[in-house]
Amino acid sequence: QVQLVESGGGLVQAGGSLRLSCAASGTIFSINVMGWYRQAPGKQRELVATATSGGSTNYADSVKGRFTISRDNTKNNVYLQMNSLKPEDTARYYCNAGVKAYYTNTYYSSHWGQGTQVTVSS
Repeated sequence: QVQLVESGGGLVQAGGSLRLSCAASGTIFSINVMGWYRQAPGKQRELVATATSGGSTNYADSVKGRFTISRDNTKNNVYLQMNSLKPEDTARYYCNAGVKAYYTNTYYSSHWGQGTQVTVSS
């Protein structure tokens, strides 16, 4: 069993900042990729940013230069610093992690958190 718990969402005015956190717990040997996705009402879930255990990061074009993803591999945590927020950033933000439960496993399984709401007012 793996649990991902997000926190840090809320209501903020345009131009403001928020920092999201996600903590992974449970049966975890290693995590390869951790990331943030978001889903606005009536839209498909989309990638926001990902970070590998080696430190490589990837961002959606819409958030480059404004959002920063970081990881604490010792705690199995991932963070998303969101600056210069825009109303179009309003969505439910979900944490995702690729988890290898046991060292003998040859695969990573994908896990999702319940999400945290981010609302940006104009």
